[in-house]
Amino acid sequence: MKCNHLSRLLYPLQLHFLLLFSRQGKLRLQKWFVPISDREKKKVIRDMIMLVLPRQPRTSNFLHWKDLKVVYKRYASLYFCAGLEEQDNELLALEVLHRYVELLDKYFGNVCELDIIFNFEKAYFILDEFLMAGEILETSKFAVNLSMEQADTLQETMEEYMSKPAY
Repeated sequence: MKCNHLSRLLYPLQLHFLLLFSRQGKLRLQKWFVPISDREKKKVIRDMIMLVLPRQPRTSNFLHWKDLKVVYKRYASLYFCAGLEEQDNELLALEVLHRYVELLDKYFGNVCELDIIFNFEKAYFILDEFLMAGEILETSKFAVNLSMEQADTLQETMEEYMSKPAY
């Protein structure tokens, strides 16, 4: 998916995918921003895990894979991995990964792998409030956190309403 010069100025980063996986190679979260088949997704996931996991801690967080740049960062026991186009800024992609971790930390209070496993719908919701179609939707941590609080309040209200007997 190639973009013209004007759209590159307006949207400086176009992610193809975002993956979270553990040190053991277990996929914890996946978000695809370009349409590809399930078979191709499995191949990409396998290749990313095989490329990233064996790398030494002090090596570069940037890789080239096929026609994409791959940017990854390890936080505790999770690897956050993003695929982007060749002309995209890898430092901006690294900042996007870091911002997502900050948002998760703010919501979960020092996020860990178990938070992602047991609250994956919240992790996806945070990601959807932050990114849309592979581009940054909201840069404000405050705005994303406000959306999360409002969604939690709505969910609690609905659960309370649904638990009351209907007469």
